[in-house]
Amino acid sequence: MSKTSLTIGIVAETAKNETRVAVAPQDLSRFAGLAKDVQILVEKGAGKGAQFTDKMYADAGAKLSTTKQAWAADVVLKINMPEAKEVANLKKGALVISLTQGANADKVFKAVEKQGAGILSLERIPRTSRAQAMDVLSSQANIAGYRAVLEATQHYGRFMPLMMTAAGSAKPARVAVLGAGVAGLQAIATAKRLGAVVEAYDVRPEVAEQIQSLGAKFMDLGIEEEGAGEGGYAKELSAEGKKKQQQALQDKLATFDIVITTAQIPGRPAPVLVTEATVKNMRPGSVIVDLAAATGGNCPLTVADKVTVKHDVILVGHTNYPGFLPADASAFFGRNLFNLLKIMVVEDKLNLNYEDDILNAAVLVADGKARKN
Repeated sequence: MSKTSLTIGIVAETAKNETRVAVAPQDLSRFAGLAKDVQILVEKGAGKGAQFTDKMYADAGAKLSTTKQAWAADVVLKINMPEAKEVANLKKGALVISLTQGANADKVFKAVEKQGAGILSLERIPRTSRAQAMDVLSSQANIAGYRAVLEATQHYGRFMPLMMTAAGSAKPARVAVLGAGVAGLQAIATAKRLGAVVEAYDVRPEVAEQIQSLGAKFMDLGIEEEGAGEGGYAKELSAEGKKKQQQALQDKLATFDIVITTAQIPGRPAPVLVTEATVKNMRPGSVIVDLAAATGGNCPLTVADKVTVKHDVILVGHTNYPGFLPADASAFFGRNLFNLLKIMVVEDKLNLNYEDDILNAAVLVADGKARKN
């Protein structure tokens, strides 16, 4: 009987309202091919939220396991940052791969160090062409942008497209998308497919061409301050720039029926784009879908994980849009993880080569020691 060369654990998510799982059953064969004699341990019930049954995983070749067994693998795959009590099940030399944003990050990192294990932060994967296939933030943001528009249609009391009937006609909805990153561009494309008239704004003027290529109009607020940051992300505007931006949007957004905000700055609270004065200025029944609700919101009136009405405007503050489409979101996430593991498994063993820019940036703790990267 051959000895297992690599064990991979797929564990259940414990975060509130999380329906996804790190790997979908149809993709297990990809992981099994990473090395000789790979054993994949799936925690029982891990795929329930995404409607993946234990039988589906077992039929795909996984070994159904207890929580402790799955966490005792060489590599543990997870979506959200683990809890310190979960990390206590890690074996020495193991590696957890997950997102790592959260209030308890320092506590979790110390718990990983105590176990003599390691953790790779998916947020820290650089935004380069080579790393694109491993970028879970982009794959999940794509889903979020799509689902945000569908959420808007659920709360907006009118048609999205131009409708002409024997009883009369209805004008198409006017949709504003603030922020033209991955989520924003997908929101633009989805709103256009549904027949809306779309305009979009971003502090990075270089994205105007991308916005226009999707059939939307670039919203020029005349701020005269660029917000392009490192790695393709936006940077925070100056205090004067923020004030000009907010004032310009206050006047502009009064003409829109739906506003989808996607602006975020890595490691910082979300910038306020839609002030309370702006909300007061909008038409009754208008909808704001705030994709930055988890980091404070682009509108200060947004309440995380709730749909509220303020000044006769509907504010949607869901924080996990990919969780509304868990099967596809899980499949995308898992394929990103597979592409990452492909550069980490060498000659049937896990090999953390820090000369690789991706691993050097993303591995925060290895073999019980915090890394300076």
